[in-house]
Amino acid sequence: MNQQRFRGLFAGALFVLTAGAHALPVDAPAARAAAQQDPAAQAGMRQAINHYFRGQATGEASHMRLAFLPGARIESVRDGKVASLTLDEFCSFFEGKAAADEASRVRTIDFMDASGSAGTARITLDHGAVVITDYFLLLKVGDEWKIASKISYFGRKAEGQAG
Repeated sequence: MNQQRFRGLFAGALFVLTAGAHALPVDAPAARAAAQQDPAAQAGMRQAINHYFRGQATGEASHMRLAFLPGARIESVRDGKVASLTLDEFCSFFEGKAAADEASRVRTIDFMDASGSAGTARITLDHGAVVITDYFLLLKVGDEWKIASKISYFGRKAEGQAG
């Protein structure tokens, strides 16, 4: 390859690389951290998650309907099979009474993250030998955050593990 052609290719590659670099945020981690710290988004997502927690704790489907978008999907894998439910199908499991072991159940919000009107959260329900991890996709619709989708992992604690 002659030197003049090499210089032309090098200059073109340098232009493409630097043009792409200018399109990226200067401090992407700081921008993400700022989005995660948006107090209004955090409060709105927390409100939707708290409706979900109340639905679990009371067995009241009405709380679940406040937490989710009407077209939400609830997905999981149990015993090697995919379970895919509509909100109505999911709510049919809630019969208006708390579980017998409700007093010993522990629910936590592990993290929340938002960018504009889209967010995600991970929550954990710890009860007995079972730990359920839920991942939510949330959307801000108007002034209200709602769960658009939920996927779950059902885990078991090792024998003797404190809960």
